[in-house]
Amino acid sequence: MLTVSIMASRVLAQCVRQLARSAVRLSSGNIAVRAAAGPVLLKHRPFSFIASSQRTRWIEQTQISSSVGVSCRQYGDLPPLTVESIKERVMYVLKLYDKINPEKLATSSHFLKDLGLDSLDQVEIIMAMEDEFGFEIPDAEAEKLMSPQDIVQYIADKKDVYE
Repeated sequence: MLTVSIMASRVLAQCVRQLARSAVRLSSGNIAVRAAAGPVLLKHRPFSFIASSQRTRWIEQTQISSSVGVSCRQYGDLPPLTVESIKERVMYVLKLYDKINPEKLATSSHFLKDLGLDSLDQVEIIMAMEDEFGFEIPDAEAEKLMSPQDIVQYIADKKDVYE
């Protein structure tokens, strides 16, 4: 039972350290962040760390006279998708693709006929869309997506976005 409690305290200590590191990444400038580990750390002394633009280092609690707490908001989800926001994101990703001329790009442009892309380019575009929207598009469905409008419609259907 004691080993389980020690292991749990180590896992909790790691979580506290990671949370403190995340707070430092979100903060700017020279700020001291206190991670209150409390009595959970059985063998370790309480700790703090100071983040500077040059380096991050651990400092024992006894060396720091005062610490500044940082409040950090963490949001649970992205704003709701709309067809217009999906269209903007799809067009943005396509404009960043080096083989597509942004002047020729329109929502109704056919990848093969209008933009002169080949099937490998189409696969790369689908992979970029998967990365952008965070879900996988099956190969059978990806073969049917031949224009930006097709991609927008597919993503709107998958994410249940209707206007």
